[in-house]
Amino acid sequence: MYEGFRAQRRELSNQLEELESTRRDIINQLEDVTSDDPARKALQDRMSDIDARIKVVDQQLATNATQLSQAAAIPGAVVEPPQIIQERSGPPEEAFVLGGIFMFVVLLPISIAFARRIWRRSAAVVTSMPRELLDRLTRLEQTVEASSFEIERIGEGQRFLTKLFTEGEVARQIGGGATPVKQLNARESKP
Repeated sequence: MYEGFRAQRRELSNQLEELESTRRDIINQLEDVTSDDPARKALQDRMSDIDARIKVVDQQLATNATQLSQAAAIPGAVVEPPQIIQERSGPPEEAFVLGGIFMFVVLLPISIAFARRIWRRSAAVVTSMPRELLDRLTRLEQTVEASSFEIERIGEGQRFLTKLFTEGEVARQIGGGATPVKQLNARESKP
């Protein structure tokens, strides 16, 4: 009986929704029709008929709700639907746990052993560089250092000469100043 009352409630709810939808359609049509149009009277009559039917369906729903609550009070009337257990597709959870343990216990030590082997090989390759190559690199390094010292000395000389030329007195003493050439010749003739 309980399931029958539930089915009746669903059907009454569907009827009520259809009636309310029809009422909304009629209201929209009434808004489009002028007040002196003869179709307006027919639409108003139809709307009052639908309002009466809505009232009847509301009363039936109230009666159904009472009957449904009384039927639910009877022991055993309400039967819970069985819960559907979803089956997992794919491997079980234990497979993931065992896979993680396997990776930690077996694959981690293997990867560490390979890494150590690679490190040892690379160290052996670096230390087994030919002696001739080391001698050449040493000579190249010494040549570069000597060249850099010479370039630094040339730069120091340039800076010194630039400083001398920019100062007034020293520039005159060297010969690029304002002392006339005739006076120098006169001084040279006195000794």
